[in-house]
Amino acid sequence: MNEVLQSKKLFIFDMDGTIYLGGRGFPFAVDFIRRLRLAGKRVLFFTNNASHSGDFYLEKLTRLGFAPDPTEILSAGDVTIAFLRLHRPGASVYLMGTPELESMFRASGIDLLAPDAEKADVVVTSFDTTLTYEKLDAACRLIRGGAEYLCTHPDFNCPTENGFIPDSGAIAAAVTASTGVAPRYFGKPYRDTVEMICEVTGCRKEEMCIFGDRLYTDIALGRHHGVTATLVLSGETTAAQHDAAEAADKADFVYPSLAEVADDMSLPELL
Repeated sequence: MNEVLQSKKLFIFDMDGTIYLGGRGFPFAVDFIRRLRLAGKRVLFFTNNASHSGDFYLEKLTRLGFAPDPTEILSAGDVTIAFLRLHRPGASVYLMGTPELESMFRASGIDLLAPDAEKADVVVTSFDTTLTYEKLDAACRLIRGGAEYLCTHPDFNCPTENGFIPDSGAIAAAVTASTGVAPRYFGKPYRDTVEMICEVTGCRKEEMCIFGDRLYTDIALGRHHGVTATLVLSGETTAAQHDAAEAADKADFVYPSLAEVADDMSLPELL
């Protein structure tokens, strides 16, 4: 039995590649989370994918059988918004993101500039599936004009049922190639994310475990900030890639999927 995982109170789940792939949920992940709840454990769903709102993830997780509470869902978009409200109040912001992310920013009281704005205090880029050349040009022009450059998350690719598609980190790389300016990133694996999770849940880092499929986001979040990190091989990272990683970048535990974790923790069986 894995006594380390058994002792944790809060279980943080990456979404894409960990509990589902695109629109296909993993039945073993649904069972694992139900068994965690039966054992009295707390659950938090955290995704770096800031292209969708909390309402979108609530509907999707509910439809796939995970029975989430709205308070159990956070994204890199939430972390970025919290940073802007706390540390850049009143700043003029140009956001290169989806309409859903734009709505989240506006609902949080952040005024957004149009692409034809002459100047901005801050430019934020994200995983923008509605990306146009006009939006890309505006972001680069405003950054060249002196705007601070932030990015919601560093993921290069987003896994889908049909393979990988370019994610936020790939888009940011294009902006950096044009402007020579690298962004400050949010989401996993950065400290702001751990601090927000602690604040929202009231749990200490030592009481948490994160499950994910990426070494450079999910696992790095845990290894760099004192949270137990468990890699599942159901998404991006392969066993060979994990074996080739530096010792400091390897997960505390590795499993083929969440199905094996449930058995290793001796969780209550479902009726």
